[in-house]
Amino acid sequence: MNRTIQNFMNDLSSKNPVPGGGGASALIGAVGVSLCSMVANLTLGKPQYAIHQEDIEVILDRAEKSLESLLNLIQKDAEVFEPLSVAYYIPQDYPNREQILEQALLKASSVPMEIIEEIYQIIDIMEQLLVKGSKLAISDVGVAASACRSALEGAIMNVYINTKLMKNREIASVLNTKAEVMLTQGVKRCNSIFQQITQELKS
Repeated sequence: MNRTIQNFMNDLSSKNPVPGGGGASALIGAVGVSLCSMVANLTLGKPQYAIHQEDIEVILDRAEKSLESLLNLIQKDAEVFEPLSVAYYIPQDYPNREQILEQALLKASSVPMEIIEEIYQIIDIMEQLLVKGSKLAISDVGVAASACRSALEGAIMNVYINTKLMKNREIASVLNTKAEVMLTQGVKRCNSIFQQITQELKS
């Protein structure tokens, strides 16, 4: 969290397992949410958007909380991977190896699930900004939608890679289904925002 962008990217591109795809997905989502805050700040206090000022203030508050959550999930993703990486190297004949590995897989899949949930629940911010935000920054709402769509798609990859190895297929199926519902609906909504803005900018 306290590293420079350059240092973080160096870590991300190294052979070290963390940060990895989960943390990257949270970061991409955080970029999208930050753009929403920027558009809201550019809208706040403008006379032509006076009718929407209360809604914009709510959007700013929600975006601030969501940004904090997503940034924390970058760190959390790294933390839950550590016990999983250790579990992989437990000898096959070690007592309770499968139980330990199963619990580690469940924890490792929980963070990308949180990322999906966090992004999914703030998509309406972009939908509101599409209508209520400053038209001078409408392209940034489109970039936010694109980023959040990518974050959703990236996070579900990190759900799948863990649920795939779970022995308890019932739990794995529940997690996959929950993630897929939010992914399908979330991507559809992000695409709709992106396409509407694209058409508006081109016309």
